[in-house]
Amino acid sequence: MAASLSSSNHCCSKSPAYSSSSSSSIGFNQSHKNVQFSVISRKKFGSKNVSLQSKCTPLSNAILMQDGALPTKVPATSETPLKKSKEVLSPITPPEENKAPIISDVNNSKSTVSITVVGASGDLAKKKIFPALFALYYEDCLPEHFTIFGYARSKMSDAELRDMVSRTLTCRIDKRENCGEKMEQFLQRCFYHSGQYDSEDNFTELNNKLKEHEGGRIANRLFYLSIPPNIFVAAVKCASRSASASNGWTRVIVEKPFGRDSESSAALTTSLKQYLEEDQIFRIDHYLGKELVENLSVLRFSNLIFEPLWSRQYIRNVQLIFSEDFGTEGRGGYFDHYGIIRDIMQNHLLQILALFAMETPVSLDAEDIRNEKVKVLRSMKPIRGDDVVIGQYKSDTRGGVSYPGYTDDTTVLKNSLTPTFAAAALFIDNARWDGVPFLMKAGKALHNKATEIRVQFRHVPGNLYNRNFGTDLDRATNELVIRVQPDEAIYLKINNKVPGLGMRLDRSNLNLLYKARYSKEIPDAYERLLLDAVEGERRLFIRSDELDAAWKLFTPVLKELEENKIIPEYYPNGSRGPVGAHYLAARYNVKWGDLGVDE
Repeated sequence: MAASLSSSNHCCSKSPAYSSSSSSSIGFNQSHKNVQFSVISRKKFGSKNVSLQSKCTPLSNAILMQDGALPTKVPATSETPLKKSKEVLSPITPPEENKAPIISDVNNSKSTVSITVVGASGDLAKKKIFPALFALYYEDCLPEHFTIFGYARSKMSDAELRDMVSRTLTCRIDKRENCGEKMEQFLQRCFYHSGQYDSEDNFTELNNKLKEHEGGRIANRLFYLSIPPNIFVAAVKCASRSASASNGWTRVIVEKPFGRDSESSAALTTSLKQYLEEDQIFRIDHYLGKELVENLSVLRFSNLIFEPLWSRQYIRNVQLIFSEDFGTEGRGGYFDHYGIIRDIMQNHLLQILALFAMETPVSLDAEDIRNEKVKVLRSMKPIRGDDVVIGQYKSDTRGGVSYPGYTDDTTVLKNSLTPTFAAAALFIDNARWDGVPFLMKAGKALHNKATEIRVQFRHVPGNLYNRNFGTDLDRATNELVIRVQPDEAIYLKINNKVPGLGMRLDRSNLNLLYKARYSKEIPDAYERLLLDAVEGERRLFIRSDELDAAWKLFTPVLKELEENKIIPEYYPNGSRGPVGAHYLAARYNVKWGDLGVDE
């Protein structure tokens, strides 16, 4: 039976202003949450009419998936138990014998949550998943009864898993006094089972162990698949048939890559839906869980000074910038199969763009927000080939130190044309954003590490102080910068008089630096997203039609680049990237904000 160590019920406040989807009832500042799920009587990844009430957040069954090879198509079986049950049972109303709803309060003795990390021996599990789960436990955000299972092919004992996990755990800076005690309590909830990812027998063995720890309680199961995409579907199939919850809920978190193009992405979605319903699939993009990205809608919709300016009338251009100061370094084999456009632009930056540009949603309900994001993606003009610049970093020597090029990586083909840098100009064909260039830039082995959203406003018409700025009107332009990482901050560049007798103007920052304003440590994105998956909160996860719209936008230009074997522009490792990116921006009368004098 799962250890019954009690967690206090004062979990950190986590995005209370957002309600979950229409199937959930979550108040603005409520600490208790009710989540309704449809009832299907089957032993499979099934929805059960369950009301979850958690003093922090309800937990659910999820599978998260890691970067890797291509998804493989699994032929449709005749009929899964899930599909069969729909023919005879209403998706909302329980059958006659089960009319009384089952109450699953994750903080009482009647229910439990089992979290299974499939691929527990991998880097993603060790560096992100287990530390995020411990952080949630440390903040009292997990229920009283929960168990964590690691599942992988490696032979390992419970003690060996705990030893492996313990090396990556850290405590919050502001709550270190009981760190050791909390770690020990958490590790006692961790267990291990070895098995193949495509073996129903092995998952049946896992199911038996889970039942032992669940102790007859209402069982809610979370699966996190930290495995390559080519075995996503096989693992989901085995888990759904052999290890799903019989009287609770099951959810699946899927991490990018969601295919390589529209066709492979659609094939993956179709295969997953042989065993899962759409509302059980949580497609995760960890950038949506970052604090400053989640703050985007708050900044815009709750501050009167911004919302009226959020249009083509006042905004000249928007820049979405992602840069890393290191190369592929250990991920060359994976990266060479995808490239920077698929790895960063088609998901991370495009999702941020959709959140930034969407219309005001009807409510903060997950489906209302995702509906508006889809509208933005569907309104975007096709990306033209001459609006994209690609590059690849080459070796360079600075200060007597040699820095390798991309093709120096032994896991990368010597003649590889895979881009490690890309810049693109995108346009939204609607009344709010018509004519405003959205410039994306993403690259590896650049001069710095940063992710930023830069909003450059139009010049002041008839500016009385133009002569003080000379011919460089860009120095007189207001700019809103949202720095996602590192050193999270929001700052607004304004023009200001320098103190003194003369009339000298200066460009200054109104700056909200998070580490200066807030003493609390900012949670890792995986903490927020795991907690949301547990709650059934889908606002920060990607719906299938969002995914389709995103791939339809990028697939044509990706095919053009690859079929025509476009040679990337080479740039030195540690530089500011290809010169072509500057020409692309200049075509739309824009200067990259991160390369300006002020920076």
